[in-house]
Amino acid sequence: MSISRFNAVEKASNRKAVEAVTPNQKVSEYYGENVFNRKAMQKYLSKETYKALTHAIDNGTPIDREIANHVAAGMRMWALEKGVTHYTHWFQPLTDGTAEKHDAFVEHDGNGGMIEEFSGKLLAQQEPDASSFPNGGLRNTFEARGYSAWDPSSPAFIVDDTLCIPTVFIAYTGEALDYKTPLIRSVEALNKAAKDVCNYFNEDVHKVITYLGWEQEYFLVDEELYSARPDLSLTERTLLGHESAKNQQLDDHYFGAIPSRVQEFMKDLEVECYKLGIPVKTRHNEVAPNQFELAPIYEECNLANDHNQLLMSVMKRVSRRHNFRVLLHEKPFMGVNGSGKHCNWSMGTDTGINLFSPGKNREDNLRFITFVVNTLMAVYKYNALLKASIASATNAHRLGANEAPPAIISSFLGTQISEVLDKFENSSIEDAIEVDDKKRLSLGFGQIPELLLDNTDRNRTSPFAFTGNRFEFRAPGSSVNCGSAMLAVNSAVAYQLQQFKKDVEALRAEGKSKEVAIFETLKAYIKESKPIRFDGNGYCDEWKEEAARRGLDCENSVPLQYDAYMKPEVIQMFKETGVLNEKELEARNEVKWEIYIKKVQIEARVLGDLSMNHIIPVVLHYQSLLLSNITKLKETFSTEEYEDLSAEPRRLVRKISKHVNAVTRMTDEMIEARKKANRIADLRSKAIAYHDTVVPFLDNIREHIDELELMVDNQMWPLPKYRELLFIR
Repeated sequence: MSISRFNAVEKASNRKAVEAVTPNQKVSEYYGENVFNRKAMQKYLSKETYKALTHAIDNGTPIDREIANHVAAGMRMWALEKGVTHYTHWFQPLTDGTAEKHDAFVEHDGNGGMIEEFSGKLLAQQEPDASSFPNGGLRNTFEARGYSAWDPSSPAFIVDDTLCIPTVFIAYTGEALDYKTPLIRSVEALNKAAKDVCNYFNEDVHKVITYLGWEQEYFLVDEELYSARPDLSLTERTLLGHESAKNQQLDDHYFGAIPSRVQEFMKDLEVECYKLGIPVKTRHNEVAPNQFELAPIYEECNLANDHNQLLMSVMKRVSRRHNFRVLLHEKPFMGVNGSGKHCNWSMGTDTGINLFSPGKNREDNLRFITFVVNTLMAVYKYNALLKASIASATNAHRLGANEAPPAIISSFLGTQISEVLDKFENSSIEDAIEVDDKKRLSLGFGQIPELLLDNTDRNRTSPFAFTGNRFEFRAPGSSVNCGSAMLAVNSAVAYQLQQFKKDVEALRAEGKSKEVAIFETLKAYIKESKPIRFDGNGYCDEWKEEAARRGLDCENSVPLQYDAYMKPEVIQMFKETGVLNEKELEARNEVKWEIYIKKVQIEARVLGDLSMNHIIPVVLHYQSLLLSNITKLKETFSTEEYEDLSAEPRRLVRKISKHVNAVTRMTDEMIEARKKANRIADLRSKAIAYHDTVVPFLDNIREHIDELELMVDNQMWPLPKYRELLFIR
């Protein structure tokens, strides 16, 4: 018997829900209590300092050192009153995680004692070792200096005994080494470009805000079962394991009753989020067993991204209190849905207008069409870039099946919006364009209220879908930093809006009116961007062929998908928007290739270890028992009876031997392929070699081991099975 597996199963099965401790207050009374938000600022800063700080936050202007000193003093006082002893610059290196180094609020007082100290200098800037983080060659060990610099637009917060200060992370030479720096740049680029276009319709618009509402999907697994699976512990996905007889085929988990242990975890998590100012709103069971989702109210893009990074950290910490491990991997289990992080992206003005909402008059609808069409143009022109921005070794397992979008970027608009654009393309400027914000649906019986229909349906196979008053970028994976996808979208749309203004002004210079210039430009854009519009089934083979005919990027190799970052038009776009320069783009691609290599390398090593040290010894032991049984049959029965009675055991022994030989041979071949790839110096070429020669072994070896799982005595199988991982909760 596999003692460790069955001990884990027994402990997991006998778990009781750990009751969450919830405050005896309304959420509104403790929301943001661990955040140095405007309420705290008003209390701990002077009126002059508060005014200067909020002006800088709202307008993106620099903060001088004197103001920083006053802010630091107020922030320190607030933190010390809450029992804080340390502070850290909290930043987002190119690891898809966060980083922090804790320093105490103490300095020598000159008399042999200590005083609590925190200056504006310490608030505004620190010097982490830049060469120890992924940097793509921008920093070497002998030139390691990097800077983290305070981002005032994202408020400081407290975790445990530490004041966390959101910061950007840059090299000594000025290049961005994180996701936050280019994300902030892209937000500002989009603000400027969108504001200029908005002024065609409303000169009172002085600022355009980019909004993001993410949807975080995840799995929960009991920590005993997790610890008994080395592949989950080291890679966050199961590298082997046959599908459970029952998985998600009955659709009975989605929106079902939340299990009691999970419910307490969710309560606990929500309390932690509210204290940290994360406006979580929705929680529910997802489609796959033991899969769940959490979603907030949308926020300004940079802050929303910070909150998602913080959330993932909090999820891991809180899950341990409830004897769970949270899995953020995009595809931890084969044969069921993977986990994504849908990014609901929109723009709004400082006058309160959602730029993706239809209006009530001709001018408002023209504005609506302007921003929808320019977004489509950006997605069309830079579809390869958007795919590269979400590409990873882990997300590659998810895309293209089980309700995840395919690895071809297209945009779903729905029947009504598509008809509006087609009518616009074929109409004259005198024709009115009407877009109903909501249509009404009567069900024909009295007790159910009249329903309001959105102006689009939903297409879950669409990577970039218009969903009523926003675009939903459904391709990002659950473990990633949203900043990678959002900075690509923001930059592409900003650059496209800049081009739109140039095209409109060129027509106006020819003597055409503003309205005619806008109308003619949009008609040309609608026609040009048609290849990106697709409302059908993104999974079918016909779409793949059609997408190729339309000129869309259909590359399936992740290392080659990253080449999109270095296309001349992409380099120019990022350069002219001021988001990333060519050197930064080259460095980021080096980081992406290196991370891809290491992810696959780790999985190959873990699978080799599991195959040869966990699975094959158990299989051979079981086979020995079968052979012993066959020998005893021969000793007990006549030759004729023996031939009949031993036929099935002998057939099983033969099948097992074939699978064992295949696993052993392919494991050796995988090791050799890895060694050969490791001798390649160029990271791009090495990543391609890993994709082409190592990755195929992962599925091929697994196939044989999963067949062996069905043959070997259940009592002997060493690793928790899918039915245990997915249905013990």
